Amino acid sequence: MRLGDLVLKVRSKNAGPFWLTVDIFCGDAERFARVIAALDTGEVARLFATPRQMLKRFDIADLAVVKISLPRPVVQGSREDRDMHGAQWAHLLEEIEV
Repeated sequence: MRLGDLVLKVRSKNAGPFWLTVDIFCGDAERFARVIAALDTGEVARLFATPRQMLKRFDIADLAVVKISLPRPVVQGSREDRDMHGAQWAHLLEEIEV
């Protein structure tokens, strides 16, 4: 099953000029448990072409949310930046199998 089909919402956003954040809103404790068990942080790092040690993952049980932060590949607003708000990163994570 795709992550996007399991959870309520996957949202990515700008977290400053140097970082992006992807939030996975699971909706309830059961889906949250399934996501944290199935979502391999190393696989997410490979998906985002980011070194594993640079990825920050926060499993927030009280909110049934998984938050993943990673460095932007280029500085926000630079000539090479093709996603100023970081909105496209969520779609990549929605497609991952869990």
